[in-house]
Amino acid sequence: MKISARNAISGKVVEIKTGATTAHVRIDVGGTVVTASITNEAVEDLALEVGDDVRAIIKASDVMVAKG
Repeated sequence: MKISARNAISGKVVEIKTGATTAHVRIDVGGTVVTASITNEAVEDLALEVGDDVRAIIKASDVMVAKG
């Protein structure tokens, strides 16, 4: 896989919660869990299952930082 984003973090799927149209995929990236909100169709297309090794691709323009 080639991608222009440089914020690719390897991890393992620890939970998948599907809703009416959207799924929350929780990924353990070394003791920290990040959650991706993707369509149920994307979960099916990727054949995602708990325990899968995946990469979380984080778009820098969508990351917010707060203090205090």
